[in-house]
Amino acid sequence: MIRVATRGRGVIFQVRVQPRSSRNAIGGEFQGALKIRMTAAPVDDRANEALCRFLAECLNVPPSAVKILSGWKSRTKRVEVQGIAASQISALT
Repeated sequence: MIRVATRGRGVIFQVRVQPRSSRNAIGGEFQGALKIRMTAAPVDDRANEALCRFLAECLNVPPSAVKILSGWKSRTKRVEVQGIAASQISALT
């Protein structure tokens, strides 16, 4: 189960990124985090930017509503998304 915390008008949860995948896709749950496959390589923050855009598209929020709080250089990241409910994260899997 993905651990989601409510904070203000948004939610915070962990994401496990698999870079250099054949396509961008949500891969279910991995150790309490949302697993996401990304085509972008982890070079010059391209994968982080692509992750924010992909999550914004999946959750139907503007890209500015998605923010990586920690884990910029790691595959496991803490992400905050404003303007959604915790149930929307669970619905992605």
